[in-house]
Amino acid sequence: MRAGVLSDDQVIKFLNENFINIWVSNVALERTPRKKAYMAKRPKSESDVFNKTHPLAQAIMEGWTEDSPVDCLVIAPEYDVMGKLPLNDFFDDCYKKRIPEVDGYMTFLTNALDSKFPGFNENTTDPFLTVSKVVLKNGQLEQRVLDILRAPSYGYQDYNVIEIDTTQIKGGGELVIEIQMGNAKSGGSFDLFDENTELPTKGIPTEAVAGVWDVPSGLQGTIRYHFDRGQVFKLGATGTWFSGKGNVNAFLAIISVKQSKT
Repeated sequence: MRAGVLSDDQVIKFLNENFINIWVSNVALERTPRKKAYMAKRPKSESDVFNKTHPLAQAIMEGWTEDSPVDCLVIAPEYDVMGKLPLNDFFDDCYKKRIPEVDGYMTFLTNALDSKFPGFNENTTDPFLTVSKVVLKNGQLEQRVLDILRAPSYGYQDYNVIEIDTTQIKGGGELVIEIQMGNAKSGGSFDLFDENTELPTKGIPTEAVAGVWDVPSGLQGTIRYHFDRGQVFKLGATGTWFSGKGNVNAFLAIISVKQSKT
């Protein structure tokens, strides 16, 4: 990249005018088992390991592409991943389309700024993202998930699913899910289901045990649900019916349990 698009004056000017440019080593974020093993043996005299719990680190890891040596990511100030570009795919795509790499990279940057979410799956019929999993237990009663949702057409659901496992919390408690929407076009609706519930694809989700609907872009919503014993839940995140089919937004979910007093 440094000898290619990042050496072009036009690209450098555009980056400096529109972005805060940083890079993070794959080693510091322990991206592969080999890198994780290396960091564990790292001399104490060297700098500390990158804080992987920081929202920026979480955003970077959310944007990773498996087996990609380098990923270019555009991340909003609210830590929304607005675009992702695996390096190998970028070179292959430019070659197949017979376009200069500088033009391809500038298109990626401008599309990210225009909230077109380049690099995300644009197929509006297939499942959008794989299921994320959160495990809450004694000593770890809160986790954060940075993810993406997409708006279906009116009357339908297009759930991106986060599995929430509370089985290790024996005494039950209150499940609290605080949601911060990103600033892209789509609002968000969030429904909480039991583990064995088949998530609906259309209509009002009457099977949900709790939920919060129509959270506008840039704003917040909260789900609260009391449970008597630890169990597995499914959180379905989808764009609102009035956001325009296919529009995408990011969201941050802070998922926690307040344990019942015994």
